Amino acid sequence: MKKYIFNRVLLALPTVIGAGVVAFFLIRVLPGDICLVRWVDYGQDLKPELLELCRENLGLNDALYIQLFQFLKGTVTFDFGESMWTGRPIIEELELRFALSLQLAVMATVATIFISIPLGVFSAAKQNTWIDYVVRIISIGGVAVPSFWLGILIILALLIGSEAFFGEPWMPPIEYVSPFKDPIANLSQLIWPVIATGYRYSAVTTRMVRSSVLEVLGEDYIRTANAKGLAEELVLKRHILPNAFLPVITIIGMEFAFFMGGLVVTEYVFNLNGLGRLMVESVLYADYNMIQALVMIVVFVFVVVNLIIDLSYAWFDPRVRYG
Repeated sequence: MKKYIFNRVLLALPTVIGAGVVAFFLIRVLPGDICLVRWVDYGQDLKPELLELCRENLGLNDALYIQLFQFLKGTVTFDFGESMWTGRPIIEELELRFALSLQLAVMATVATIFISIPLGVFSAAKQNTWIDYVVRIISIGGVAVPSFWLGILIILALLIGSEAFFGEPWMPPIEYVSPFKDPIANLSQLIWPVIATGYRYSAVTTRMVRSSVLEVLGEDYIRTANAKGLAEELVLKRHILPNAFLPVITIIGMEFAFFMGGLVVTEYVFNLNGLGRLMVESVLYADYNMIQALVMIVVFVFVVVNLIIDLSYAWFDPRVRYG
């Protein structure tokens, strides 16, 4: 196991470096100049000498191989430099946004697990009954309804409902508060985007759980276990779930990694300053340093999540061995 983990970590290094190099050049192919954007934002006349000075100060006039070396060096040392737009250290810019995105990803993943697994197993166990049809309709609805549209409906319901019952409209808090400082305020802000995103991904995972359980139910060893008179609960825990969970673990892990930086529209709907929203703003401002840092964070998350998923296979399926 230790040797396998060591080899996977070594294989992750070229993956991270390769993704960083590709992102580095793709960013510079895209149109846009942060100095031009800054000048337009300030509403000043464009002066070529000042524009050139701005590029010189930001290091944009350096040779590409020098910029690439500085970027890779910062990635290895976790020193991403300063934001080209705000001038603040990128680590400070990412601190609160990373905490918000991480908490949102954890809460949405937990909600997905607790909703999708029982529903998927129950739907498969009651195949072609009215219970199965209800669960399938709910899951199909979750797949069909965009999470951002559901978020808009939730906000409208909060506004209309609070005004009808309490006499004045109520909106979730805008400013992020750490759960360690004020759990109630934190929960009142993040529970709604968790519902909006968790419903969709719970629906996707529910369909995966149902398909996996149905596939395992048709295996010979399940029929043998039932023929021996084993209790249904024992067959479910020892034989069905461990064998049906491997594809489910994969999709849940990928959803968690996606939650960390892919909820751009949902963050805009609920006015959350997460990593996805910061990525869009950085692209609009052509803030190369910030874009590169965000891309590498997402790459790190996917690499770590993939490693955890692979290692968890051996825990759920004893036949899996790593040498």
